[in-house]
Amino acid sequence: MLEDFLKNAMELKAVPRQGWINKLGLKNPESVADHCYSMAVLAMIFSDLKRLDTEKIIKMTLLHDLAESVTGDLTPEDVTKSKKEKLETRAMKKILAHLPKPLRAKYAKLWMEYQQNSTNEARLLHQIDKLEMALQAKSYEKKFTKKQLKPFFDSAKREISDPDLKKAFKKIL
Repeated sequence: MLEDFLKNAMELKAVPRQGWINKLGLKNPESVADHCYSMAVLAMIFSDLKRLDTEKIIKMTLLHDLAESVTGDLTPEDVTKSKKEKLETRAMKKILAHLPKPLRAKYAKLWMEYQQNSTNEARLLHQIDKLEMALQAKSYEKKFTKKQLKPFFDSAKREISDPDLKKAFKKIL
């Protein structure tokens, strides 16, 4: 059973970040696993700086896109938000079912906390998700114009409200 859970986690390495494909036509974008790793590093640093529960936020980071190993990286252009939530919830239940009950419940709670944006860690992590996207967009500047990347930067600017993350975002630009 545990092997099936690990298989799902490993499959994220082969799931491309669909937004880069849809909006930029990128042939080989970062994978969802790449994205999660970068987010985990950012989450570790900012959580420690803010004296939040860093272990919790890193676990949340590793779980936040795990459903995409089943659903793929769905974008707003692909499905409605409510349809995406239903598909991802079903996928997460299936994935977590491969774990022993105590872990299943613990990880389901963390994933739901992120989905509901209900704690300081979840709220910070949602903003880190946007900051990571801006960092990735910045790395694509050699291949694309500022005009092509502007929607990604604008989205991050709109969603980031934490003062420390805002400061980091401004330095990126």
